[in-house]
Amino acid sequence: INSKGEDAMAFLELKNIYKSYYLDKEEFPVLKGIDLQFDRGEFVSILGESGGGKSTLMNIIGGLDRNFEGEVLVNGKILDHKKEKQLDSYRRATVGYIYQSYNLISHLTVLDNVLVALDMTTLTKEDRRKRALELLDKVGLSEQVKKHPNHLSGGQKQRVAIARALASDPQIIIADEPTGALDAQNTKEVLALLDEIARDGKLVIAVTHSQEVADNGTRIVHLADGKIDGDERLRPAYPIPEDPTEITPRVLPAMASYRTAFKHLTYNFWRNSLIMLGTAIGIFAVLLFSGLGNGINGYIQNQINSLANPQAITVFKNTTGKKMTQEQIQSSLGQTMAANPQSMTISDHNIDRLRKLDNVSSVQPGIMVSAFQLDYNGKKQSGTSLSTWSKAITSDSIKQGHKPKNGEIVLTKQQAIQLSSAKNYKQMVGKTIRLSFTWIDANNNPVPVSGNFKVAGITEGASAGTSITYSTMRALLQKANASTAANFATVNVTNLDSVQGVANKIDNLRGSNNKRILGAITVGSILKTINTYVSLASTVLASIAGISLLVSALMIIVTMYMSVSERTKEIGILRALGERKKDIRRLFTSESVFIGLFSAILALLIVAVVTVIINHALYGLIKYNIVQITVGNVIFAIVIAIVISFIAALLPARRAANLNPIDALAAD
Repeated sequence: INSKGEDAMAFLELKNIYKSYYLDKEEFPVLKGIDLQFDRGEFVSILGESGGGKSTLMNIIGGLDRNFEGEVLVNGKILDHKKEKQLDSYRRATVGYIYQSYNLISHLTVLDNVLVALDMTTLTKEDRRKRALELLDKVGLSEQVKKHPNHLSGGQKQRVAIARALASDPQIIIADEPTGALDAQNTKEVLALLDEIARDGKLVIAVTHSQEVADNGTRIVHLADGKIDGDERLRPAYPIPEDPTEITPRVLPAMASYRTAFKHLTYNFWRNSLIMLGTAIGIFAVLLFSGLGNGINGYIQNQINSLANPQAITVFKNTTGKKMTQEQIQSSLGQTMAANPQSMTISDHNIDRLRKLDNVSSVQPGIMVSAFQLDYNGKKQSGTSLSTWSKAITSDSIKQGHKPKNGEIVLTKQQAIQLSSAKNYKQMVGKTIRLSFTWIDANNNPVPVSGNFKVAGITEGASAGTSITYSTMRALLQKANASTAANFATVNVTNLDSVQGVANKIDNLRGSNNKRILGAITVGSILKTINTYVSLASTVLASIAGISLLVSALMIIVTMYMSVSERTKEIGILRALGERKKDIRRLFTSESVFIGLFSAILALLIVAVVTVIINHALYGLIKYNIVQITVGNVIFAIVIAIVISFIAALLPARRAANLNPIDALAAD
């Protein structure tokens, strides 16, 4: 059999190969005990009719078929077909495939189709490109390198396939009906190329049913009905060159998978762009609602803080002795003030106790009157809340004039309008008005109190009220022989973080009978309640938007499954070239992650434009940017897009990786 003598060890050896197919437990034997030896430098034609087992034999030699009995030895070492990694490595390093149907990857250019095989070598990027171009030049295609396969003729496609098969410099080239789809001229040229490969010291095995093709080789093995019934040497094997070239194989780097995935994504750009748009709209909605939530929270905080100082705590008497919420303190306040103001007084001793609490910078005692009257030029105006000015009120709430000094009063906008007119209310600043109310003396008897005051300023806003200074109030009450006991206090806290802690301590202060004596009201707690509602609303809205993300995930899953079925043949080609299951999985998951990433970028662009439009439209109205997207929101959008697209691709990618390479190659 072997021109180099029976004793020389064959490069490739098949021993006792049996293979059957089963259909409903019925056995159909295809190979019935094949023994063959092949050497490098040979161009062997395996000749036989269709259905004789030629392709099955090729798949066993090529390391694609794992289910058979017998042994395959390469260079004297057994190739273990049970070990998938060993077979992947064998296909990468030792075998090059040329198919009758060319099996080129349609979304890659001619050059990229050859580079796919070179990605699994240790050559540098420049050397890979150089080798691919040299091979394409050798097969006469240097002009076509940028074209896609669908722009080539049959003969040109076959030459690309030959260049790809030779790319990683394999020792065995398997050609399955290499000229089956070619005309006479192309057949002649392809056979000359195969002969040249054998001259290079490679082993070329061509499967054919054409005697003409077989006659071009160095040896013909005849296969009929699963057995070898002829092995004829036409001429000696070519001598092996003195210095055979060698390219070191390696597993496919992750970067190569990402590149291929990106090329496929751009090749099917319009279809993918619709999916990206769908996913982007989902992410955009989530981002917008989160941004609105942030903006509304910020706006409310801004509004409340501009009216009340968040570092000030307003303290009232706790008349129940039990623990009271801020809402309960506020609701009982009005009733008790009107019915029994004397019961609300806070003793000097308790004000001192407040001063001694940790993190308290100062305590201002205050007096609040629940009903009063204003007179100006014969016009009268009743009010329901007059209090002494404290640090709890911010200067921001004064829209005209300034905060009150001794002998001065601050009015609300509504009072100023009613004492003058809607048009001229601002002119009230600087005018003198009369203030009168009823208070009580030391014996709890009612006392009329009144005095003239200069208007210092006008306040606006829900929590702003009528105010005079504490010293002015005391002087006014002393003059009328009325009680000057404080009925509230303002506790100023050193920093914002300590406010809640100080408020809790105030709520816990107890009298001699161990009952609670004071109640604290903070801006923070009002804010907290409002913010809870706002964040609840924005979370609900974002969750509704999240449903569209779920739809996007389903779109990606469907697209990936479609992609797997469309690219079944490509998966087979890549596996035949030596890519692992892991590489195939990565190819599909990375393409999906690209879709997710670009969706997130698109969503960020849309949300940026919409944010500018909304903020611009509403700024004139509320003087605040109502949509506020944070860095956290942006990171969340990118992460969620990548995670969703990655998870969506897992099942389709797994399915792709688990496809049988032989079945995948046979797909249409």
